Amino acid sequence: MAQNLQITASSPDPALLDLPWDIPLEDWPTEVLAALPRGLSRHVVRFVRMSGGVIAVKEIGESVAYREYELLRQLSRIDVPSVEPVGVITGRADKNGERLEAVLITKHLQFSLPYRSLFSQSLRPDTATRLIDALAVLLVRLHLVGFYWGDVSLSNTLFRRDAETFAAYLVDAETGDLHQKLSPGQRTYDVDLARVNIIGELMDLAAGELLDEDIDTIAIGDALVERYNELWSALTDEESFGADERWRVAARIERLNHLGFDVGELEITTDIDGTSVQIQPKVVDAGHHSRRLLRLTGLDVQENQARRLLNDLDSFRAATDRQNDDEEFVAHDWLSGVFEPTVRAVPRDQRRKLEPAQLFHEVLDHRWYISEQQNRDVPMPEAVASYVENVLRHRPDEMAILGLPPDAADQQE
Repeated sequence: MAQNLQITASSPDPALLDLPWDIPLEDWPTEVLAALPRGLSRHVVRFVRMSGGVIAVKEIGESVAYREYELLRQLSRIDVPSVEPVGVITGRADKNGERLEAVLITKHLQFSLPYRSLFSQSLRPDTATRLIDALAVLLVRLHLVGFYWGDVSLSNTLFRRDAETFAAYLVDAETGDLHQKLSPGQRTYDVDLARVNIIGELMDLAAGELLDEDIDTIAIGDALVERYNELWSALTDEESFGADERWRVAARIERLNHLGFDVGELEITTDIDGTSVQIQPKVVDAGHHSRRLLRLTGLDVQENQARRLLNDLDSFRAATDRQNDDEEFVAHDWLSGVFEPTVRAVPRDQRRKLEPAQLFHEVLDHRWYISEQQNRDVPMPEAVASYVENVLRHRPDEMAILGLPPDAADQQE
């Protein structure tokens, strides 16, 4: 091991010292690697299994590594969807004393996949549109907190299933910068660059026959711009109305909640004679439904998964005639009597394929489907058994594609 090895980390794992830092990352032996699908990257990236999970190791210039590490730490502190930084290692040298690049270490995001892996599976034709929607939401969230990405693309993003949609996470921040507030020009540049990069990436998928030939890649790139502008407008536009229409304040908040955002602060002003009112959201926080579910049940899930679970909780409340009971007590009974038994009914070796909340969501979908097909109310245990046998067993493992040599995992990108 190099004598001048330096580890910068908030809580370094001593097991890091056992890794072969004196070997270039691209030559690391198979026995230390975790076989996970890797996205496209301008740098060498390897996944390594540690005692606390899996880490991603990226070879990168020293100054860039430190800068990206600090940026990711800042994004984590303000709860922006991004990979969690572990540390930076510098002072590497090979056995001949030749200098090796520094590395940035991040935690692997469980149940996440790069976009190429998603398209290598048998997904529905609207997958591209759903990925674009997720990326638009991520970009808006980044811009709201003043983060300029500078290299928006599908390649620099990881995706996790979120009920019928996807949730997007920033995975590469080396070109980014955090400001107090972004100018319209900075936002426009990020969005335009995203459009160009996405069109190119989808064209590459089409050339590799991973994209349906009927999909219009230009239209999808344009859809990102349209979706971004719609969401940005909904979250930031000033709205004016008559003083006798004050109900529209509550309506605006409800509309933002429906989009998955909580309103932390509104700016409300009236004109001199009080005949008109202007409102503009000053502080919006993503995760309205996930925060409510976390408060009620302790389940920490994606926003649309939370929305679906809350709907089932509401159905449980109505079915048990407990509308007048304390919401927290009902939620506890739903968690222990519905959610947890459903997840536990899935065989242990199959549970790792999807997050528990996603499993529950898909079981509910499957139950509805077979109930309609059989024209009867299928009991939950029967629905779980049918889902496991007819759906889940044929699904890839999205927590980790393990048991494959690294080159085989690469082929699944």
